[in-house]
Amino acid sequence: MAVRQPRYSKEEFARRGNEIYESQVRQQVEESNHGKIVAIDIETGAFEVADTPMEAVDRLYERESDAQPWVIRIGHRAVFRFGSRSLKKSV
Repeated sequence: MAVRQPRYSKEEFARRGNEIYESQVRQQVEESNHGKIVAIDIETGAFEVADTPMEAVDRLYERESDAQPWVIRIGHRAVFRFGSRSLKKSV
């Protein structure tokens, strides 16, 4: 198995991933997949939705063997949350 190497800086990965998510992917996945994970190839825009990051990335690699995946949780700012405080405001 070939070792995949990133071809972009962390900042460029984030910029490209967020740009593709907001402009191409979000409107297709957000309504019915809240809380799931989307893995996006930052070079082609191909994406896969799954319950876990590993599952989403594996599916993306099946389609795009040389993908550069950016992963985000649908409807959230990050894939994982640290701490016990919710980002939602209390009623």
